Amino acid sequence: MRALAVTPIHLPPEEIRRRQERYDRLAPPGLTIALRDVGPAAPKTLDTGESVRASEREVAAALAAAGDGWDLAFPDCVLDPSVPDAVAEPSLPVHGLLKLSAGYLAAKGVRFGAVVRNDAIAEEFAKRIAAYRLTEYFVGVRVLDLPFSAIAETETWNAALGTAVGELAASGATAVLNGCSAVDVEPADLPARIVDPTELALRLLAVEER
Repeated sequence: MRALAVTPIHLPPEEIRRRQERYDRLAPPGLTIALRDVGPAAPKTLDTGESVRASEREVAAALAAAGDGWDLAFPDCVLDPSVPDAVAEPSLPVHGLLKLSAGYLAAKGVRFGAVVRNDAIAEEFAKRIAAYRLTEYFVGVRVLDLPFSAIAETETWNAALGTAVGELAASGATAVLNGCSAVDVEPADLPARIVDPTELALRLLAVEER
Protein backbone atom coordinates (compact mmCIF):
# COMPACT_ATOMS: atom_id res chain seq x y z
CA MET A 1 0.00 0.00 0.00
CA ARG A 2 1.40 3.37 -1.06
CA ALA A 3 0.54 6.50 0.88
CA LEU A 4 1.27 10.11 -0.03
CA ALA A 5 1.98 12.54 2.80
CA VAL A 6 1.97 16.29 2.09
CA THR A 7 3.67 18.77 4.41
CA PRO A 8 1.47 21.57 5.75
CA ILE A 9 4.22 24.16 5.31
CA HIS A 10 7.10 24.76 2.92
CA LEU A 11 10.14 23.02 4.38
CA PRO A 12 13.86 22.94 3.55
CA PRO A 13 15.29 19.72 2.08
CA GLU A 14 17.00 18.67 5.32
CA GLU A 15 13.72 18.76 7.25
CA ILE A 16 11.96 16.82 4.49
CA ARG A 17 14.67 14.17 4.81
CA ARG A 18 14.31 14.03 8.60
CA ARG A 19 10.55 13.63 8.39
CA GLN A 20 10.82 11.02 5.63
CA GLU A 21 13.23 9.01 7.79
CA ARG A 22 10.74 9.23 10.65
CA TYR A 23 7.97 7.88 8.41
CA ASP A 24 10.26 5.09 7.26
CA ARG A 25 10.79 4.11 10.92
CA LEU A 26 7.13 4.33 11.91
CA ALA A 27 5.47 2.77 8.87
CA PRO A 28 4.06 -0.70 9.68
CA PRO A 29 4.85 -3.58 7.31
CA GLY A 30 2.96 -3.25 4.06
CA LEU A 31 2.68 0.54 4.21
CA THR A 32 5.06 2.72 2.21
CA ILE A 33 4.92 6.48 2.76
CA ALA A 34 6.34 9.13 0.43
CA LEU A 35 6.54 12.65 1.83
CA ARG A 36 6.20 15.61 -0.53
CA ASP A 37 6.74 19.26 0.23
CA VAL A 38 3.55 21.27 -0.27
CA GLY A 39 5.41 23.93 -2.26
CA PRO A 40 6.79 27.47 -1.93
CA ALA A 41 3.38 29.14 -1.97
CA ALA A 42 2.61 27.67 1.45
CA PRO A 43 3.63 29.37 4.72
CA LYS A 44 6.91 28.41 6.38
CA THR A 45 5.40 28.11 9.85
CA LEU A 46 1.94 27.86 11.41
CA ASP A 47 1.92 30.81 13.81
CA THR A 48 -1.30 32.65 12.96
CA GLY A 49 -4.85 31.89 11.91
CA GLU A 50 -4.03 33.27 8.46
CA SER A 51 -1.12 30.86 8.03
CA VAL A 52 -3.36 27.94 9.02
CA ARG A 53 -5.91 28.93 6.36
CA ALA A 54 -3.16 29.33 3.76
CA SER A 55 -1.84 25.89 4.66
CA GLU A 56 -5.29 24.38 4.12
CA ARG A 57 -5.53 25.91 0.64
CA GLU A 58 -2.08 24.78 -0.46
CA VAL A 59 -2.43 21.25 0.94
CA ALA A 60 -5.78 20.87 -0.83
CA ALA A 61 -4.16 21.95 -4.09
CA ALA A 62 -1.24 19.56 -3.62
CA LEU A 63 -3.56 16.64 -2.90
CA ALA A 64 -5.71 17.47 -5.92
CA ALA A 65 -2.59 17.34 -8.09
CA ALA A 66 -1.24 14.12 -6.52
CA GLY A 67 -1.67 12.02 -9.63
CA ASP A 68 -2.10 8.26 -9.83
CA GLY A 69 -0.27 5.50 -8.02
CA TRP A 70 -1.44 6.24 -4.47
CA ASP A 71 -3.79 4.16 -2.36
CA LEU A 72 -4.38 6.97 0.13
CA ALA A 73 -3.05 10.34 1.23
CA PHE A 74 -2.83 12.44 4.36
CA PRO A 75 -1.45 15.82 5.43
CA ASP A 76 1.72 15.60 7.51
CA CYS A 77 0.06 17.65 10.27
CA VAL A 78 -2.14 17.03 13.30
CA LEU A 79 -4.38 19.94 12.28
CA ASP A 80 -5.57 17.81 9.34
CA PRO A 81 -5.51 20.65 6.77
CA SER A 82 -8.00 19.95 3.95
CA VAL A 83 -9.24 16.71 5.55
CA PRO A 84 -13.06 16.58 5.39
CA ASP A 85 -14.85 16.77 8.75
CA ALA A 86 -17.43 14.19 7.67
CA VAL A 87 -17.25 11.07 5.52
CA ALA A 88 -16.29 11.82 1.94
CA GLU A 89 -15.47 9.70 -1.10
CA PRO A 90 -12.86 11.52 -3.16
CA SER A 91 -10.99 9.77 -5.95
CA LEU A 92 -8.02 9.63 -3.58
CA PRO A 93 -8.99 8.80 0.03
CA VAL A 94 -7.65 11.54 2.30
CA HIS A 95 -7.15 10.63 5.96
CA GLY A 96 -6.31 12.82 8.95
CA LEU A 97 -3.70 12.00 11.59
CA LEU A 98 -5.78 13.76 14.23
CA LYS A 99 -9.06 12.32 13.01
CA LEU A 100 -7.69 8.78 13.20
CA SER A 101 -5.81 9.05 16.49
CA ALA A 102 -8.36 11.11 18.43
CA GLY A 103 -11.22 9.06 17.05
CA TYR A 104 -9.54 5.87 18.21
CA LEU A 105 -9.04 7.20 21.74
CA ALA A 106 -12.65 8.35 21.89
CA ALA A 107 -13.89 4.99 20.58
CA LYS A 108 -12.13 3.35 23.53
CA GLY A 109 -13.73 5.80 25.95
CA VAL A 110 -10.40 7.49 26.77
CA ARG A 111 -10.48 11.07 28.02
CA PHE A 112 -7.58 12.88 26.39
CA GLY A 113 -5.90 16.25 26.10
CA ALA A 114 -3.25 17.65 23.81
CA VAL A 115 -0.06 19.69 23.89
CA VAL A 116 0.86 21.99 21.00
CA ARG A 117 3.57 24.45 20.11
CA ASN A 118 1.70 27.77 20.02
CA ASP A 119 -1.64 29.55 20.48
CA ALA A 120 -2.67 29.50 16.82
CA ILE A 121 -2.25 25.72 16.65
CA ALA A 122 -4.09 25.31 19.97
CA GLU A 123 -7.11 27.23 18.68
CA GLU A 124 -7.28 25.23 15.46
CA PHE A 125 -6.74 21.94 17.29
CA ALA A 126 -9.76 22.56 19.52
CA LYS A 127 -11.87 23.52 16.48
CA ARG A 128 -10.94 20.27 14.77
CA ILE A 129 -11.88 18.21 17.81
CA ALA A 130 -15.26 19.94 17.85
CA ALA A 131 -15.74 19.39 14.11
CA TYR A 132 -15.08 15.68 14.60
CA ARG A 133 -17.68 15.65 17.42
CA LEU A 134 -15.19 14.43 20.02
CA THR A 135 -15.51 17.27 22.51
CA GLU A 136 -17.00 15.15 25.30
CA TYR A 137 -13.77 13.13 25.44
CA PHE A 138 -11.45 16.14 25.21
CA VAL A 139 -10.25 17.86 28.38
CA GLY A 140 -8.38 20.63 26.60
CA VAL A 141 -5.11 21.71 25.06
CA ARG A 142 -2.00 23.22 26.60
CA VAL A 143 0.51 25.43 24.78
CA LEU A 144 4.21 24.58 25.18
CA ASP A 145 5.27 27.97 23.78
CA LEU A 146 8.17 26.54 21.79
CA PRO A 147 9.93 27.89 18.68
CA PHE A 148 9.54 26.14 15.35
CA SER A 149 13.08 24.74 15.69
CA ALA A 150 11.95 22.61 18.66
CA ILE A 151 10.04 20.30 16.30
CA ALA A 152 13.35 18.77 15.21
CA GLU A 153 14.83 18.92 18.72
CA THR A 154 13.46 15.85 20.47
CA GLU A 155 15.06 16.60 23.82
CA THR A 156 13.81 20.21 23.91
CA TRP A 157 10.24 19.27 23.04
CA ASN A 158 9.99 16.36 25.47
CA ALA A 159 11.54 18.39 28.29
CA ALA A 160 8.68 20.89 27.99
CA LEU A 161 5.91 18.34 28.51
CA GLY A 162 5.92 17.91 32.30
CA THR A 163 3.82 20.82 33.56
CA ALA A 164 1.37 20.71 30.65
CA VAL A 165 0.77 16.97 30.99
CA GLY A 166 0.32 17.36 34.75
CA GLU A 167 -2.37 20.00 34.23
CA LEU A 168 -4.21 17.88 31.67
CA ALA A 169 -4.05 14.82 33.93
CA ALA A 170 -5.50 16.90 36.77
CA SER A 171 -8.38 17.75 34.42
CA GLY A 172 -9.10 14.07 33.85
CA ALA A 173 -6.92 13.13 30.89
CA THR A 174 -5.38 9.66 30.92
CA ALA A 175 -3.79 10.22 27.50
CA VAL A 176 -2.25 13.30 25.89
CA LEU A 177 -1.86 13.68 22.14
CA ASN A 178 1.53 15.13 21.25
CA GLY A 179 0.35 17.91 18.97
CA CYS A 180 2.92 17.73 16.20
CA SER A 181 3.19 15.06 13.53
CA ALA A 182 6.98 15.30 13.29
CA VAL A 183 8.14 15.00 16.93
CA ASP A 184 9.46 11.79 18.44
CA VAL A 185 7.89 10.93 21.79
CA GLU A 186 10.28 9.67 24.46
CA PRO A 187 9.29 7.44 27.39
CA ALA A 188 8.80 9.52 30.54
CA ASP A 189 7.38 9.22 34.04
CA LEU A 190 4.33 11.45 33.56
CA PRO A 191 0.80 11.29 35.04
CA ALA A 192 -0.79 10.65 31.63
CA ARG A 193 0.59 8.68 28.70
CA ILE A 194 1.87 10.62 25.72
CA VAL A 195 0.39 9.45 22.42
CA ASP A 196 2.23 9.99 19.15
CA PRO A 197 -0.67 10.69 16.76
CA THR A 198 1.38 9.84 13.69
CA GLU A 199 2.48 6.45 14.97
CA LEU A 200 -1.05 5.58 16.09
CA ALA A 201 -2.67 6.75 12.85
CA LEU A 202 -0.25 4.74 10.70
CA ARG A 203 -0.96 1.59 12.69
CA LEU A 204 -4.69 2.13 12.26
CA LEU A 205 -4.31 2.65 8.50
CA ALA A 206 -2.29 -0.55 8.19
CA VAL A 207 -4.87 -2.54 10.18
CA GLU A 208 -7.71 -1.13 8.10
CA GLU A 209 -6.05 -2.15 4.83
CA ARG A 210 -5.25 -5.64 6.07
